Amino acid sequence: MPRDGRMGDWLAAAGAVLAALAIALSAYAAHGVADAHARGAVQTAGLYAFAHGAVLLVLGGAPARRLRRLAMAGLLLGTLLFAGSVAGGALLGWPTRLAPFGGSLLMASWLLLAVDAVRR
Repeated sequence: MPRDGRMGDWLAAAGAVLAALAIALSAYAAHGVADAHARGAVQTAGLYAFAHGAVLLVLGGAPARRLRRLAMAGLLLGTLLFAGSVAGGALLGWPTRLAPFGGSLLMASWLLLAVDAVRR
């Protein structure tokens, strides 16, 4: 099974950046956000960004078929939409209408990973 190194490496690097941003979000939530609701939202965004960033980092380095690469791309986009929308809403007052789409994309991507695992 050939490994698409370029895309896998790119997704792994994006996962590492997501995890780093998640640490920054969590630190900012703990020390720079006074409003309890906003702090909780930023911490949630950080949690999702960290978890999915770590998954992308691990999976990006492994050989992957097209279905897994598609799922990993969905995890990245879903995380950006969900966590970005939640954090943007809490910190900048942005509308959070992209969060449900991002969350749905995350769920669909996890299901694609399950299908890929069964097909191996």
